[in-house]
Amino acid sequence: MKTGEETKKNGLFNNYPKIQNMFDEVFSANGKVLEYYQQLISTFDTINDTEYEIINESAKNSFLNQGITFATYNENPKGVERIFPFDLFPRIIHKSEWNTIEKGLLQRGHAINLFLHDLYHDKKILKDKIIPADLVFSSAHMLKEMNGFTPPGGSYCHISGTDLIRHSDGNYYILEDNIRCPSGVSYVLANREAMKRTLSHIFKQFDVSTIVEYPSALLKLLHSVRPAGVDEPVCVVLTPGMYNSAYYEHSALAQKMGVELVEGRDLFVDQDFVYMNTIEGPVKVDVIYRRIDDAFIDPLVFMPGSVLGVPGLMGAYRKGNVTLVNAPGTGVADDKAVYTFIPDVIKYYLGEDPILSNVPTYRCNIEKEAKYVLENLDKLVVKPVDQSGGYGIFIGTKETKENIEKQKKIIKKNPRGYIAQPIMNLSLHSTYIEGKKTFEPRHLDLRTFSLIGNKYEFVLKGGLSRVALKEGSLIVNSSQGGGSKDTWIVD
Repeated sequence: MKTGEETKKNGLFNNYPKIQNMFDEVFSANGKVLEYYQQLISTFDTINDTEYEIINESAKNSFLNQGITFATYNENPKGVERIFPFDLFPRIIHKSEWNTIEKGLLQRGHAINLFLHDLYHDKKILKDKIIPADLVFSSAHMLKEMNGFTPPGGSYCHISGTDLIRHSDGNYYILEDNIRCPSGVSYVLANREAMKRTLSHIFKQFDVSTIVEYPSALLKLLHSVRPAGVDEPVCVVLTPGMYNSAYYEHSALAQKMGVELVEGRDLFVDQDFVYMNTIEGPVKVDVIYRRIDDAFIDPLVFMPGSVLGVPGLMGAYRKGNVTLVNAPGTGVADDKAVYTFIPDVIKYYLGEDPILSNVPTYRCNIEKEAKYVLENLDKLVVKPVDQSGGYGIFIGTKETKENIEKQKKIIKKNPRGYIAQPIMNLSLHSTYIEGKKTFEPRHLDLRTFSLIGNKYEFVLKGGLSRVALKEGSLIVNSSQGGGSKDTWIVD
C-alpha cells in the first residue's frame, strides 16, 4: 500500500496513538493517512465528537431493535445475549488485492473437497504418504459413516468460513479453515445495512462491491446440490433453537432466503425420506442447511441422547434422498493439525502452488516440533486442534511462568490435541473506543465466506472484519467479546 500525502488529523482522530513495529492499515508509522483511506478520513473528520457519539448510539439502537445479538460465554457462562458490537469506521480492501484473495479461497475450497472425497473413498493421499494416516484417523471429525458415500452434487464443503490475517509484512495469510458450521455472514449483511442507514452520505461516495446477493447465492447453492430427480427442492435451515448463540443468524438467513427455519422436532423420517410437519400436513424436505454439529444430527447414529437432531436422518442422507449442507465429516479437514497440510493438499490434487499461504504452524505430535514448542512456549500461541470461537487459545507472551508450566503438562499429555504458531502481528485498524470517545488502533482479522456446490461457486466480496476491542488483545472472536467492521472492496 502506498503512502499518500499527510492528512491533518482533526477531531475524531486527534489523539490517534502510534504503535511501534505494528502494521496499521489506516495510518503509516509517521502518522500519515494511507492512500486508500485519505478520502474516508477526510469525510469522517467533518463529524465532531458529539455528532459521532449520537450516530454511534443510533447504530447500536438499530442493532438492538433488529435483534442482532450474540451470546458471549466467556464473559457470562449463562450465555446472556448482548448487542453485536459494530464499529462504524469501515475496513477497505482494494479490488486488486481482493481478486487474489478470492482466487486463493476458491483454490483452497476445491482442493479440500477433493481431499474429503479421497479420504472417504480411495485414500490415495494417505497411501502416497502426503499426509500421515494416523493424523487423519485420529481426528474426532473423521466419520466412518461417510466411507464410500458421495453427497448429492459431489460437494462436501459447501460453505467455508476461512479466517485470514494481515501480517506486518502487508500480506494476507490463512489463519484457519472453518468448514463445519461457519457463522458470521448475517452480521456482514447487518453491518452493511447499518452503515448505509447511519452514514449513507459517506457510503455513497465510494464504489463499494455489493454483498446483498449472498442469501440468493446461498439458496442457489442449496438448489445446485439437490438430490437426483428433484426439480424444485424444498430447502430448510435446521437450528438447535433460540438458545443457540447464533440463532439470530439462523433465523435471518432462513428469512432472507424465503425458506423455513426448523428444529429437529419439526422433522421426521419415513421410509428413508425426510418430512417437515406443517399445518397442511407433511412436506418432503430435499436440502437441509444444518447448523447443528455432526454429533447431534441423528441420535440413532451419533449421540443417542441428542434431542436436537432427527432420528434416521443419516439413513435418508446415505440413500441420497436428502442433502446435508455441509456434509457430515468435513471437520477432519479443518482440524488445526490437518490444516498444516492443506498447501500439500492443493499441490497434490490441483498441481498448483497455493495462492494464499498458511501461518507457520508447529505440530505437537511431531517430536522435533514439540520440543521447540515446549522450549519456546512463552513466544508462541497454542491452540486446541478441534476448537473454534477462540476457545482454549493460550498466548505465551501474556501468561505467567506458572501457567506456562501448566500448559507444558497439558501438551505433553495430549500432543495430538495441540498446534502452536508464532505470534503473528495482526494488522491494526482505527476503531472507535466508546469508553474513551476516540479512535484507537485495534487488531483485526477477516472471516471470508465462499460457496462451492454442483457446478456453482461464489465468494462474498467482503467479509466479517473482526476486531479485538481490548487494547493489545489478539482475540477477535465475537464469542470472546470482539466486535466487527463493515469490509469494503473498492476499485
